Amino acid sequence: MEILNNFNVITKTQVLQDWLPTTNPIKAQDSSFKITTLAVHTVGIVFKILFYLHLLLIAILVTSLTIYGLVYASHSHHFYPKEWYPPLLLSTLCAGIVGFTWQWITARNSTKAIIAAFWLSPLLTCAMGVLFVYIGSALSLAVGVVALVSALIQSLYGCWVSPRFEYANRILSVSIADPPTKSMRLAFLSILIAILYCCFLVCGIGGARAIENRTKLTALFILVILLSLGWTMQFLKNVLQVTISRVKYMNLAGGVIMDTRVALYDTIKYLTGSVSIGSILVPFISTFRGFARSTSLVGGDTDEFMFSCVSCYMGIASLLVTCGNRWGFVHVGVYNKGFVQASSDTWDIFNRVGLEQLIDLDLTGSFCFLSGVAAGAICSLVSGIWSIVMHQSYATEVSIYAFLIGYFMLRLGMAWPQACVSAYYVAYAENPQSTKYDSTIPVRLEQLHRSLA
Repeated sequence: MEILNNFNVITKTQVLQDWLPTTNPIKAQDSSFKITTLAVHTVGIVFKILFYLHLLLIAILVTSLTIYGLVYASHSHHFYPKEWYPPLLLSTLCAGIVGFTWQWITARNSTKAIIAAFWLSPLLTCAMGVLFVYIGSALSLAVGVVALVSALIQSLYGCWVSPRFEYANRILSVSIADPPTKSMRLAFLSILIAILYCCFLVCGIGGARAIENRTKLTALFILVILLSLGWTMQFLKNVLQVTISRVKYMNLAGGVIMDTRVALYDTIKYLTGSVSIGSILVPFISTFRGFARSTSLVGGDTDEFMFSCVSCYMGIASLLVTCGNRWGFVHVGVYNKGFVQASSDTWDIFNRVGLEQLIDLDLTGSFCFLSGVAAGAICSLVSGIWSIVMHQSYATEVSIYAFLIGYFMLRLGMAWPQACVSAYYVAYAENPQSTKYDSTIPVRLEQLHRSLA
C-alpha cells in the first residue's frame, strides 16, 4: 500500500515510475527484490517473444493451409468448402453477438444473469448432447454422452450452490456498480478482434481438412491451431483482466480515476510476458483444482486409500493455487509483478485477513464459466443443425469447433466484470477498514463463521 500513499494525482509517467524499483526506497534496499525482478523481467521477455513468435508461425501456417486447401479443394471431391465454412463462420459471428449481449445483460441486471447462467447452461448443454447423439457417428456419440453427463452435473451443482446466489449477486453488483470508463468499449473491441482471429483460424482448419488425403499431419495441424486459439483468447481475456482490474483497484484503494487507455497501453507494452504466462498457468491450475475439489466431495473419507488420494490432490491444488490464480492479475497490473509472485502475494493476503474460504466459495468464476458453456452450446447448436441439413458428415467436427469458439468469445466478453470483482476482493483484503466498502463481505464472513460454529 506504500505505493498508494504517495498518490495525489496519478499520471501515466507517475505510474511507470512507481513500477521501477529504483524509485521505491524500501524495495531498492532489498537485493533479493532486485534479483527476483531481474529474473521475472527475463522470464517475461522470453514469454513475450514466444507469444508473438507463435502468432507469426500460426499466421504462416494458417495462410499456407488456406491457400493449399483452396487449390486442392477445387480439384477434389473429398472436401466441400461451401458446405464446411458457412456454419462455422456464422457461429463465430453468433458467438460475438452473444458475448457482447451477455456482458451488457450482466451489467444491467446481474441477478437475472446469474440465475439464467446456472439454469440455461445445463439445458443448452443437454440440447447439445442430444444433437451429438442424433448425428450418430462414433465420435459424436462419445461427445454426446460427455455433454449429457456434464449437463446433469451442472444441474446438480446449480441446485447445490443456489443458496449462494444472493451473495454472488451482491458482490458482482457492488463490484461493477461504478465500472471503469470504456469497459464495454474495450470488450466490444476485443470481441471484434477475436471474431476476425477466429475466422482466420477457421480458414486454416478448413485448409487442413481439404488436404487430409495428401498428408498425415492434418490432425497435428488442427491441434496446433486449436491450441493457438485457446492461448490467444486467454491472452486477450487476461489483457482485459489486468487493465480493468488495475483501473478499478486504483479507484477503490486510492480514490484515483485512471485513464483506461493508459492502463491498456501499459499492459500491452510492459506486461505481455506476465499475461502470457498467466494465460497458460491459470486454466491448467483451475482445472486441476476443480478436479481435486470434486474428488474431495465425491470421495471424502469413505476408505483409507481414497482418503489418501484426496488429501494428495488437495495438497497439490493448495500449492498450485499460490503459484497461479486469477486474482494475481490485479497485482500484475498495479505493481508490475511477475505473475507467479503476484499470485502468491495476493493469496497470502487473503489468508492473512481470513478471506480464503470466502474466495473459495465465490461463484463469480463459476458464473463466467457456465456462461461460456451456454454460449458455446448455442454456437454448437447453430452450426450443428446447419451442417446436419447441408452435409451431415461435417456436423460433429463443426459443432465441436463452434463450441470452443463460443465458449472463448463469451469468456472474453465477461472479462471486465470478473476483473472488477477480483479488484474489489484484493483492494478489500489490503484494507478491510476502509469506508469505501459496504457490508457485503463482512456480513458474508459472519454468516460463514456462524455456519462453522
